[in-house]
Amino acid sequence: MPTERKAVFLFFGGTGDLAYRKLYPSLFNLYRKGNLRSHFAVIGTSRAKLDDDKFRAAIKKSLADSGNRTDSKEANDFISHFYYQDHDVTDTAHYAVLKELMDKLDKKYKAEGHRIFYLSMAPQFFGTIAQDLKTQGLLADGKDAFNRLVIEKPFGRDYDSAKLLNDALSKSFDENQIFRIDHYLGKEMIQNIEALRFGNTLVESLWNNRYIDNIQVTLSEKLGVEERASYYDNSGALRDMVQNHIMQIVSLLAMEQPVAFTDTDIRAEKVKALRSLRVYNVADAATNFVRGQYGSINDQADYRHEDNVPHDSTTETFVAGKLLFDNYRWSGTPFYIRTGKMLADKFTRVDVVFKRPLVDIFAFPQSQNTPLTANVLTIFVEPHAGFSLQLNAKTNDTGFSTEPIKLDYLVDAQKSKDTPEPYERLLHDVLKGDGTNFSSWPEVSYAWKFVDQIRRVWDLQEPQFPNYTPHSMGPAAAEELIQRDHREWVYRLNN
Repeated sequence: MPTERKAVFLFFGGTGDLAYRKLYPSLFNLYRKGNLRSHFAVIGTSRAKLDDDKFRAAIKKSLADSGNRTDSKEANDFISHFYYQDHDVTDTAHYAVLKELMDKLDKKYKAEGHRIFYLSMAPQFFGTIAQDLKTQGLLADGKDAFNRLVIEKPFGRDYDSAKLLNDALSKSFDENQIFRIDHYLGKEMIQNIEALRFGNTLVESLWNNRYIDNIQVTLSEKLGVEERASYYDNSGALRDMVQNHIMQIVSLLAMEQPVAFTDTDIRAEKVKALRSLRVYNVADAATNFVRGQYGSINDQADYRHEDNVPHDSTTETFVAGKLLFDNYRWSGTPFYIRTGKMLADKFTRVDVVFKRPLVDIFAFPQSQNTPLTANVLTIFVEPHAGFSLQLNAKTNDTGFSTEPIKLDYLVDAQKSKDTPEPYERLLHDVLKGDGTNFSSWPEVSYAWKFVDQIRRVWDLQEPQFPNYTPHSMGPAAAEELIQRDHREWVYRLNN
């Protein structure tokens, strides 16, 4: 049976697209399952002039848009827990009104002082909000009450800005009260990495540089920048995808086994892994990372002619790179990463390529057999979830020859339907106070230090953009990057 959690939620940016599309439907799922029931309330804030009724009507629409029935008593009871307060985050006086409302709702719903503050707005306001929450008395001070701060990316745009932001938050909240949300860490198969590794002797015993040749992480997006152009042009693929999503996935793949399955132990091992990640000098950064920007095809405009993008933009829409860990487990085994927009399809996958046998006994002189292929363990993250293991087996014909076969497991349609959405999982973790699937400050800082060096090198050079065709898998340089090591991408077009 689910455990009912108690809390008053305060959403800054409560009328934003993320809140309506993801956050409120996720809370409704928790409500339907019994994780929330009678002892919670939600306050939405923004500059918009709304009242409770108009806000609740918007909540009802957001639930309907996400496929929920809204004509039931359950839906109406859930929506009745929502309240609205227009708010200027820079006006200290406005926090007194919020405090009065929070205290009133805490008493009405018997939430026992538990408070969750969700910041879904521009990061430049994070420090101001955190400071005023404390100085204006919105933080609960009861012995058993909790205060938790949830923040969306981007967490800075480099190490220095991230540190300033973290220092500002730390004046009001302890590290264990800060939940830096990364929705990739809420995905089913990303969380399955730990189960796959540490729950299977067969896998973990081979999970090292003696048996693994390389690991590949691909986050491919089929669409372009769409309505995010203004934000994206100030960010680019390196900051938007590599520094957070990819570095978090890589840390789960590279970490050592934790002492126990707790958030503190798991975070400690992820930090150790990121500490051992080699930060490149200028020459190595230029060699081991490539960038791209998509061109035009048919009626698809190139990136520089998308709405709200400068015609001389040098922002990258594609990144591929080679990561090296200087530790006992991974020394000599590269991690290849790539991500980009306007690629062949939308998917996320991890390919673990094992070393071939030292001796291929089937390749005797008179044999017409092709060389043995490498064993590959693939973790499919999206759009389909599951695993695939490529092995070598004998063909079903006369003579003796081998061929690669695949052992596949894909989550069926019913299980996929029943699988919680990432934001539902993560909001549930916030309610529990479980930081396992959130980025700690040390993780964020090491990721920025690595990415900043790549950015510095790129800023010294004028890129030759555009350099890849939409619906391909990126520029030719991404192929050359891995071919230089006598390897190839496991996922290739038409393979």
